[in-house]
Amino acid sequence: MRNYQRELEELLTDIRERTREQGTIPRLFLHSCCAPCSSYVLEYLSAFFSITVFYYNPNIGPQEEYEKRAAEQARFIGELSERISEGGEERRFYPITFIRGIYEPEVFAEAARGLEQEPEGGGRCRRCYELRLKKAAELARDGGYDYFCTTLSISPLKKAEALMEIGERLAEEYGVAYLPSDFKKKNGYKRSVELSAKFGLYRQNYCGCIFSRREAL
Repeated sequence: MRNYQRELEELLTDIRERTREQGTIPRLFLHSCCAPCSSYVLEYLSAFFSITVFYYNPNIGPQEEYEKRAAEQARFIGELSERISEGGEERRFYPITFIRGIYEPEVFAEAARGLEQEPEGGGRCRRCYELRLKKAAELARDGGYDYFCTTLSISPLKKAEALMEIGERLAEEYGVAYLPSDFKKKNGYKRSVELSAKFGLYRQNYCGCIFSRREAL
């Protein structure tokens, strides 16, 4: 079985060395499902990449919930960037920017068609992962980014193997490398909970879609 965290650490070592030698900072297009899941990932990877956070989640419903999570994502990035710029840490951090995707619930509805009765984590969720990662891969290619990936693997409920399979397949299709990742490793999820408390982040009690909300009630 592949160890995605080990692969990531080896890649980051190479990236740090190349940045030191060449002075070029690689660019990462990071799909984010929400501010809490992005918290640890941004803290971790902003020492290696110039990151664009892409909030694109047409699965989220109702729209009020989508708007709330999008606003929280933007707030967190702003506050994290401010704290980083204040200094006081030896680590170097690179810029973090934010792109808010269009709310397209009809896209998710079409992807979920015929899979409405699937349990959480099943075929419907896989289609949802793919539609979001596909949009991220497309924009990463168009924007000339070096890598793309998603924060989704930080959740204990999300399978890194499935996300990696989708990401690497899309990487071949769009010509942008997919960053090997399983962000729940090295206590990533635990750290995301700590950062959520530190920044007072809104933590939702369901993944996002009407099906996961129904199961959470």
